[in-house]
Amino acid sequence: MKQIEVNHLTKKYNSLTAVDGINLTAEDNELLAVVGPDGAGKTSLFRSICGLIGFDDGEVRIGSYDLSESFDKIKPLLGYMPQQFSLYPDLSVEENLHFYAGLFGLNKEEFNKRKERLYNFSGLGAFRNRRAQNLSGGMKQKLALSCNLIHNPKILILDEPTTGVDPLSRRQFWEILKSLCQSGSTVIVSTPYMDEVALADRTIFMHCGKKLAEGAPDELIAMYEGDLYRLEIEPTAQQMKKFDNLKGLSARRFGASIHLYVSSGIGEDEIRRRLDQIDIDSSRLEKITAELEDVFIQLMGAEPELENIIE
Repeated sequence: MKQIEVNHLTKKYNSLTAVDGINLTAEDNELLAVVGPDGAGKTSLFRSICGLIGFDDGEVRIGSYDLSESFDKIKPLLGYMPQQFSLYPDLSVEENLHFYAGLFGLNKEEFNKRKERLYNFSGLGAFRNRRAQNLSGGMKQKLALSCNLIHNPKILILDEPTTGVDPLSRRQFWEILKSLCQSGSTVIVSTPYMDEVALADRTIFMHCGKKLAEGAPDELIAMYEGDLYRLEIEPTAQQMKKFDNLKGLSARRFGASIHLYVSSGIGEDEIRRRLDQIDIDSSRLEKITAELEDVFIQLMGAEPELENIIE
């Protein structure tokens, strides 16, 4: 069953189009990732879906309800976690949970039952009396998630919840998200990390307010066109500039190496010859298999750049 259905959603800020005709669905028990650079429109999309801001065109349905007509019925179904930590820093972990429980009208018995479940779930029980401002980045995000879970929402929408969090805490956070889906929740999460994308059931790539592609991780990787090579040289500005005039090749920094995106029909011998012509050591060239980030980079390169897009 579709828990979220978004049809042709468009959100503008004066002359700027932040979300441009996006279609999106999220099913029962599904973990859907939305990926895009800063300014892709992810936050505007999420806020529109949650009814926090209006939109200019399109339709949003949550469960069986139309957002524009039944927001009061939709509100208990949703949990929304913004990019920035938005809880009360001077309150303890338990006081923050108690405050959110009050917003949703939970009585003392319900609160105590759900509180203990969330403590066991998140590992925050040992820190229940610690002020939120004194928590680590990963613990703060777990607390924010717990506050959004206190009313047992069916749907969770999380805007880059692990940005700036250490790798171990990111992994733990995603294990929590996966277990939530297994327990019946629907989760939509934006992320800048491709290793997290690989953990999602399905992913949407966004750029300049538009959807570039959609699919399971293996389906997205299959969309890569052409050949891909890794060049193990230092990706300095001087080295990168040498690739500017090579037709049919596109070079991008990729960690401590360079990835060469090569059009079909250009063989490896020809690539090595061209590299030698611009004084690049072709002995360090290696053909590799595309990863999710390579697919995203290729898809972004196929889209015209727009100026002044805001997130």
